[in-house]
Amino acid sequence: MLGRRALASLMLGLAALPAPTEVLAAVTGASLEAIGPGARLTITLPAGARWKLLAARRPNRLLLEVPGQAWRAATRLRGAGPVRAARIERGRLRLDLSGPVALRRAASSGNQLVIEVVPGAAAPFARLAGGGSVMAEGGGPASAARRTADLPLVVLDPGHGGRDPGAIGTRGTQEKRVVLAAAIQLKRVLEAGGRCRVALTRSNDRFVALGARVDFARRRQAALFVSLHADSAPGARGASVYTLGDSSDSLAGALARRENQADRAGGLRLPSVPPEVQAILASLIQAETRIGSARMAQQVVAELGEDVPLLPNTHRQAGFVVLKAPDVPAVLVEMGFLSDPQDEAALRRADHRAKLARAMGRAIHGWLAQSRDMAAVFG
Repeated sequence: MLGRRALASLMLGLAALPAPTEVLAAVTGASLEAIGPGARLTITLPAGARWKLLAARRPNRLLLEVPGQAWRAATRLRGAGPVRAARIERGRLRLDLSGPVALRRAASSGNQLVIEVVPGAAAPFARLAGGGSVMAEGGGPASAARRTADLPLVVLDPGHGGRDPGAIGTRGTQEKRVVLAAAIQLKRVLEAGGRCRVALTRSNDRFVALGARVDFARRRQAALFVSLHADSAPGARGASVYTLGDSSDSLAGALARRENQADRAGGLRLPSVPPEVQAILASLIQAETRIGSARMAQQVVAELGEDVPLLPNTHRQAGFVVLKAPDVPAVLVEMGFLSDPQDEAALRRADHRAKLARAMGRAIHGWLAQSRDMAAVFG
């Protein structure tokens, strides 16, 4: 047993020792794979680890910083898609690129960080790289809530509901039920991506007037409005997408007439300026909205075409009420036609609806990335 004097000497000796060196947590897994024309990087991190993705030029490259982490994985990654090579450089992961890229997705969930890039325009990439801007960052419980409030809002609109069942298939499938199930699945896909907030115009079987759906998105200053349907039309089969305009064909016109029960879209909120200036502003805003809607339609056609049958002339125009918000880009997606036995059978299956949700999620993420890049150039 130590005496008092010996114990005091031992304590003084321990106090004089240097503080223990912090043991770094580790990046324990990494993979890089081609996804269509793009690439997906998946990193396994300790939960809550902070990360930051930067762009650089000459040569074009991405730099992933994960402070306080040892890169025990990711040392043997091979190039994929627009990523020519990957290596650890000065404590961060360097991804050499074959050309400029756009960020399609950057999100962490639990201990998984997923980053997706696709070939992009030179000007937005150069602006990010030259200005030292952070392409994406995350991690850490304190900062996550603050970032979420700044994310763009996507409003999903499951058609019909309550006393309005919508189309009814030959096997009794109700449109209102399959589109709600698909919308809930799409909401999960988007929220897992971490690049936007999501709201549903209805989350259960209730009736919502068409004008109220439009107002729902406008009051919340939504970045995008996506209405989901599965209509009925003899002889039609396959998915399609509609933007606002004069009916491009008899089918589009017939669908719009059947869907439209009331047109309650309100006017724009414009500053107190002379009427002639207000007219110019309104025209510019509506033109920009239509351009954004057309871009979204292109994304939808490209992504759905990878996974599901498409209606010929897939992108069509019609005067759907839910597309008439003058300041929110909007598309109406017909996921298929319940009047067609093959479409109906597919839409009844959860795995098919999940496939649709994944494709729609890619389309929305692509649209958001394009919008951000355009804002960086023109903003």
